[in-house]
Amino acid sequence: MERNQRSSRRAAMVTGVVAVAVVLAMMPAVPAQGQDSGSGQRKPRVLPHISNVYGNTYGEWSARWWQWLMSIPEATNPNLDTTGANCAEGQAGPVWFLAGTFGGPVTRSCTVPAGKALFFSPLNQLNGAGVFDCEPTAPGLCNLNVLRGLAAESMDRPRKIEVTVDGIALQPKYRVQSPVMTLTFPEGAVFELPSGTFTPNVSDGYWVMLAPLSRGAHTIHLKAVSNSGFEVEVTYNLTVGP
Repeated sequence: MERNQRSSRRAAMVTGVVAVAVVLAMMPAVPAQGQDSGSGQRKPRVLPHISNVYGNTYGEWSARWWQWLMSIPEATNPNLDTTGANCAEGQAGPVWFLAGTFGGPVTRSCTVPAGKALFFSPLNQLNGAGVFDCEPTAPGLCNLNVLRGLAAESMDRPRKIEVTVDGIALQPKYRVQSPVMTLTFPEGAVFELPSGTFTPNVSDGYWVMLAPLSRGAHTIHLKAVSNSGFEVEVTYNLTVGP
């Protein structure tokens, strides 16, 4: 997420990420991983975006990811975490969200319960009332077509998007748009955003839903550069289990 200066209240928020979701409906459990890589370790498997995954589309999961992230105060927000200590903050259900950063590199070490799918984004953007696009001084920006256009413009033609799991490059990284969403900011929200509930908000970006990994140690690495030169790099050293 492109880090706004606290005093500027800029309209858009961009982020490279991974994190956990609140689940409204559940699908049967997904097998841990895909085919064997030849080294005894199974290849990571990206779940397709063309059907509902654990009861939601990729676009709906992207909205839930933002709702999860923005509901957490700055003091414990996973996107600002420099060690992985806050990886479990707000996580629930069969899908685990991995956070990104508001810009720059970070390495985190986390423990993820076995059997959790992982949902994350190397690069995405948020636009809407929650991030001041709909201030009284600019009411025209509350138009959904304008909001979606702003988000899309920032996500078009990225200079780089890389995702690897245990050294294996993942393809594809699906680009999806969220439905219109409502965001609720707590007291002490990131960037000193005012507490309260705001709508409409929309996002656009690149996402991965990874089938549950096998128990043990895994490394996920994300690196992205937007068309404006904004850079995100996140390394997750995960322990899956028990």
